Amino acid sequence: MKSLKFLAVLCFFLVVSNLSAQTTFEKWPAIKTFHGVMSQTFHPAEEGDLNPIKTRSEEMVQKAEALSTEAIPAEFKTPAIAASVKKLQAGSKSLDKLIKAKGTDKEVLAAITSLHDVFHEIVGLCSEEKH
Repeated sequence: MKSLKFLAVLCFFLVVSNLSAQTTFEKWPAIKTFHGVMSQTFHPAEEGDLNPIKTRSEEMVQKAEALSTEAIPAEFKTPAIAASVKKLQAGSKSLDKLIKAKGTDKEVLAAITSLHDVFHEIVGLCSEEKH
């Protein structure tokens, strides 16, 4: 009986944890859309394929800009998140300019890696806001 109760409690916490992890993207569709472009460009770049980011850098800028024009959910409207969103937007623009100026592969990889870090900073701040 004790193990059944323990299992029920464990399942409850696993479900709640899973729902919490999903809510940032569910509550903020623009960050989910940005994540789509980020994941489809950053992960190939990690493997040495810079073509996806070189062909989609303008789209990355557009998705970053959408973060400022779309209403940020109230629970995520904090000065820290707003500042990180501005860094993401500026970084996206800088990356796009670097690519258009024919920056080196090393420079492009460094720029997208930095942008990826800022994205994860935002997601982390969103998680902190819920606690």
